[in-house]
Amino acid sequence: MNYLDNYHRWLESDAVDEDTKKELREIQGNPEEIESRFTSMLEFGTAGLRGVMQAGLNGMNVYTVRHATQAFANIIRNCGESIGDGVTIAHDCRNNSRAFACEAASVLMANGIHVNLFEDLRPTPELSFAIRETGSIAGINITASHNTKEFNGYKAYWADGAQMPPEHAEKVSQEMARIDIFDDIQLIDLEEAASGGLLTIIGAEMDEKYMSAVLAQSVGREFVAAAPDDFEIVFTPFHGAGYRLVPEVLHRIGMKHIIPVPEQMVVDGNFPTVASPNPENVEGFKMAIALAKEKDSELIIGTDPDADRCGVVVRNGEEYQALTGNQIGVLLLDYLITVRKAKGILPENAAAVKSIVTTPMANRICEMNDVSIHEVFTGFKFIGEKIKEFRETGEYNFIFGFEESIGFLAGTYARDKDAVVASMLVAEMACYYRNRNMNLVQALQALYEKYGFYREHTTSVQYEGFDAGEKMRARMDRIREEVPTEIGLPVLRIRDYEKQEILDRATGERVSTGMEPSNVLYYELADRCNLAVRPSGTEPKIKIYVMAQGDSMEKAEANLRCIEDGIMEMLKREN
Repeated sequence: MNYLDNYHRWLESDAVDEDTKKELREIQGNPEEIESRFTSMLEFGTAGLRGVMQAGLNGMNVYTVRHATQAFANIIRNCGESIGDGVTIAHDCRNNSRAFACEAASVLMANGIHVNLFEDLRPTPELSFAIRETGSIAGINITASHNTKEFNGYKAYWADGAQMPPEHAEKVSQEMARIDIFDDIQLIDLEEAASGGLLTIIGAEMDEKYMSAVLAQSVGREFVAAAPDDFEIVFTPFHGAGYRLVPEVLHRIGMKHIIPVPEQMVVDGNFPTVASPNPENVEGFKMAIALAKEKDSELIIGTDPDADRCGVVVRNGEEYQALTGNQIGVLLLDYLITVRKAKGILPENAAAVKSIVTTPMANRICEMNDVSIHEVFTGFKFIGEKIKEFRETGEYNFIFGFEESIGFLAGTYARDKDAVVASMLVAEMACYYRNRNMNLVQALQALYEKYGFYREHTTSVQYEGFDAGEKMRARMDRIREEVPTEIGLPVLRIRDYEKQEILDRATGERVSTGMEPSNVLYYELADRCNLAVRPSGTEPKIKIYVMAQGDSMEKAEANLRCIEDGIMEMLKREN
């Protein structure tokens, strides 16, 4: 069917509720809007579904949630593995998140699959923990992470607690294409399912198990105890799932003074106090910074709506400075290694894991501390896969993993990034340095002096329209066809992860990447600098990662500007 046929089918179907039909009638005179909503289904990728909450095939709504869940249920029933204790479902604070979670539960239970449903919103990492704790075969989380209020999403997890691997995601996508969005969906009333033993509501008991696992990652409560009595932390959950467990964990490690931003402790999917609930952006910390100035606090911690990402702002002199994900990550990595070494609790064959687009400074830290470093593709599920691999082989002991997009994990209790454990470790680390009369900005400078000077920047090119995904893929194909000799700096090697080969520009030699295929281009440049280009897994945009080095910060920044100018010029040639 074409988009108009799909549109009229939704308008005429008895399966569609009247409020949805009313929304669709309102766009009747807008063919571009109809085309945008009904030309294709919302794409199910390795990060599941994510889209604007609106009626239509290309929106997040009860029908697309049911459709994805029915496909997921079919895959689960036919996967040849034990279903175990079924599927665990969680959700964040977003509008419709609870409703979508209940719809997913209804479909699964109608297919005879037991569901463990959290009683209310919970941090994403608690879902990852609970999947393994309950013995579930899979998990579902209704969240759009740090996107603006118009968005919602659907993340699928497998039995190891990590987000669904690409091969499973592809099967779900294929199954969605095979089944009908209305005719092939099975539903059951939640009360009926509960009376039949198919539904378990989980709550405080799981919270305690999860918090115990988080607290077990603490390495420096004595630093908290020794910190000045007036040391304070301002905290904001950006209206989301971190509002309860983050302050609780901080109190349990001994933090005496946690000052919440009152307006942002209110759970609200409209995120009324911020333009975007993304703790990567210092703009979102405006209220927190004002409160910190009023209270004379030197540290601010913020978590995103599903509490898997952790942002940090530090008072440095008269200014409040936001740290990047790379900066937080190298501070935590060095802190964990240093303290564990001093206490004699750094395990043998200790290993850290980072994404290929995360700062090479982590490699240098590990190299100088005899810790193994492993690189994976972007997406915390790949870090989760490494944790699983390490546990199965016994070759390495995982201590820390992180991505540049403010995602961090210490310990193996979860397989996803965790803002709760990150908040705890940042607080400990801040006390550790405060006891040495240093703030975290000064601590970072000390690391640069020790390990070398690094500068990173991430930008993106966004695509619009119903065919935005196609435009993005076509642009990546055109970039791949070009084999540049220079991108601001001379190109030494090109890693084409999709072709699984590394090209040496000087010799023409080609060798294997040794990794599975992925649509990523990675350029090794002169002066130990790097550039990566990849399509986003959740939005129609190409992400560009510049990773520069230098023998001084001024040189690193100069290299970064050269590379950025070079890639933008290269992209212009693609127009």
